[in-house]
Amino acid sequence: MDMIGQFIAPLGSFGPLILMGGAGLALALVATVLLLNQPEDPLKKLGRAQMPAADTAGRKEQLRQAGRNEQLEKFATFLEPQSAEELSAVQLKLRQAGYQSKDAVRIYHFAQFALGIAGLAAGVAYVMLQGGGEAFAPREMAIHVIGAGGAGYFLPKYWVTRRVEERKEAITQGFPDALDMMLVCVEAGQSLDQSIVRVARELRASYPDLADEFEIVAHEMKAGKEKATVLRDLGTRCGVQDVSSFVTVMIQSASFGTSIADALRVYSSEMRDKRVMRAEEAANKLPTKMTLATMMLTVPPLLIILVGPSANGIANLGGMSN
Repeated sequence: MDMIGQFIAPLGSFGPLILMGGAGLALALVATVLLLNQPEDPLKKLGRAQMPAADTAGRKEQLRQAGRNEQLEKFATFLEPQSAEELSAVQLKLRQAGYQSKDAVRIYHFAQFALGIAGLAAGVAYVMLQGGGEAFAPREMAIHVIGAGGAGYFLPKYWVTRRVEERKEAITQGFPDALDMMLVCVEAGQSLDQSIVRVARELRASYPDLADEFEIVAHEMKAGKEKATVLRDLGTRCGVQDVSSFVTVMIQSASFGTSIADALRVYSSEMRDKRVMRAEEAANKLPTKMTLATMMLTVPPLLIILVGPSANGIANLGGMSN
């Protein structure tokens, strides 16, 4: 007890609380490591080995789970939302950010949990380094600890949101060029499926995000999925209005039996005009931004140069009169 008291004494009045919090974090990390390294249940392995070949539903589930991380599979209940709507929303957001992995949702929630724990540990360590909490009021200590944990927890969400916006911008910038290339391929005699494959290959160097989406479309069409469904999924995954409009044009063209080349020609022309309009809009915003920057960077130094000598002279005269 004397040794424990000597260890807690430098931590101040909040020493026992800090010690209990650090012990709790250490136990949580040890439990997580032990669960991750836990071997597979022999009964599950035996049941999977004895699965009948005629069980079609079981084979579909096995194919759906193939390629997933077995370590994260143990925590699926905690790392996946139980609501189907919430799970679909998280999957869609991660796919819009470019994370197509089957374990993307689980990794996302695991990152939130791990970074939240790391933030709490960092907050506790910071408080301990600053005199064991004696330099902070209880409210300030709670802000440092809980604030660090909250920042770590919301960091993956901020990263994914920023990645979604950057990816949408990249797709918007590259989509007019993709339509022009697709129009050339279609007019050269290739089908829509072949043109999508060719465009995906050619766009890889310039616009990898858009190339990934076209490759997914090509693979789904090769697998036999309905073309209208594949195109609608493309518009949903990208989350870009231009792509959604393109999907609508292609579906309507196929439904009414009109020429795909004519539809692509008209729509690609509109996309080029829209890109020019976006560039003109950005150019028109530039003078306003430059004016604000110029005022903030030039007016204060100019005032110092003009008013500074007069103020210095007035100060000197005041000193001489005294």
